[in-house]
Amino acid sequence: MKIVIEFYRIRETDEAHAVIGQETVDAADLDDAIEIARRLSKGLNMPQRPDAMSISDRDGNELYVHKFDCAGES
Repeated sequence: MKIVIEFYRIRETDEAHAVIGQETVDAADLDDAIEIARRLSKGLNMPQRPDAMSISDRDGNELYVHKFDCAGES
């Protein structure tokens, strides 16, 4: 399945999201998509450390959301 992985920062004052990285990839299933996203979170060249990530299908339906801890680890 084709999925979109977005990494973003979250502004504390109003919970606004700013996307700092986005990749479209093929994954066998949601578990595979999560593993790909975790690898990308460590290897993707982003201007800042993301606060969270989301995984959506090609129609924009959100399938998974994960907030990283303070150190940016998954």
